[in-house]
Amino acid sequence: MSDAAIEVKAAGKPVPVDDTITLEALTRDPYPIYKRLRAETPVVRVPKMNRILLTKWADTKYVKDNPQIFSSNDPITPMHRAFRAHTLMRKDGEAHKCERMAMQGAFSPKVITQDWVPRYEQVAEEYLDRLPRDEVVDLFPMLAAPYAARGLAVLLGTEEASDEEMIRWSQALIDGAGNFGEDEAIFARSEAANDEMDALFTRIEARHREHPNNSAFSVMLNAENPIPLSQIWANIKIAIGGGINEPRDALCTILYGLLSNPDQLERVKANGDWVKAFEEGVRWVAPISVSGRYVLEDTEIRGYHIPAHSTVMTIQASANWDEEVFEDGHLFKVYRESNPHQSFGNGPHFCQGTHVARRAVGQVMLPRIFEKFPNIRLAGDVEWKGWGFRGPINLPVLLG
Repeated sequence: MSDAAIEVKAAGKPVPVDDTITLEALTRDPYPIYKRLRAETPVVRVPKMNRILLTKWADTKYVKDNPQIFSSNDPITPMHRAFRAHTLMRKDGEAHKCERMAMQGAFSPKVITQDWVPRYEQVAEEYLDRLPRDEVVDLFPMLAAPYAARGLAVLLGTEEASDEEMIRWSQALIDGAGNFGEDEAIFARSEAANDEMDALFTRIEARHREHPNNSAFSVMLNAENPIPLSQIWANIKIAIGGGINEPRDALCTILYGLLSNPDQLERVKANGDWVKAFEEGVRWVAPISVSGRYVLEDTEIRGYHIPAHSTVMTIQASANWDEEVFEDGHLFKVYRESNPHQSFGNGPHFCQGTHVARRAVGQVMLPRIFEKFPNIRLAGDVEWKGWGFRGPINLPVLLG
């Protein structure tokens, strides 16, 4: 264990307070704030959020690796209301393992290789063929979002949902899960999305019972000892919430990084290092940037007293730029010597969809874009947004 993050059952110093940090500023551009915090107060309490932020690589890893002290079951998270359920993301131990393993059959290496990669290849070819050549297009709504949505719908067994519905539901859940300001309008959208998803799940249940398959919905529904139907629905909602934005934002981020660094792009093309480019993209701008943990007992981090019943936020987006771990972490560098990023988490909650996202974006889509449009180039400014979930919200390119 790093001496930067050691549990000590002692009083410790009080955690510094920073009342200048706002959710609006973090949503707009959190990286200057993270840089200051890493240098000055890597453990800091933010009153406007009622949370303690952790911005150093060693500390975020330590918290994720020790669920016996730092529980996923944060009682003040907006996630329960957003998803209308106590999801596996907010469970630990056997309860978490049981629900996670209920879906595991859909995410096994064999199923990914035999079932999902061919389907993602089919979707990629179809969606790339829809793009106009020699025109400026925004790849965020025209490719990245629908590609992520359709692939996920196939994997989950929710093919009856349109791309537009999957995208809208995902954003409503994401916004609700990050609604720390408890904006009722945001929760109203997540409530409406839940109603629509519940109606869909009711409609498709019979199909999956009559025709079992390797989709997540079918695997859970037809298990020998299935988990409760309410938790099957909750698991699918969690996958919709995180399974679209992560590959969508990763794809846009990586494309921006490669197109902004043509020397790296040429080297990646020559070596076929698309998965390496994928890993650097998700490190550079972590699609899922923060995670909350509820402190079960008094402890210390960096000599600061972390009281029981408080909530800490592990900022993996900041950890991925930590100067002690990454040289020039603020730069997109595919060929950096070491890349131990935390974008997919660590410990028991390591992202279950990691291998699918890596294949869908790194193995399937990235090489195909540059094969079909070898002269693709950026054609305008790119806007970035988000705190808990962050990425480009547009990607204008000229396809050629």
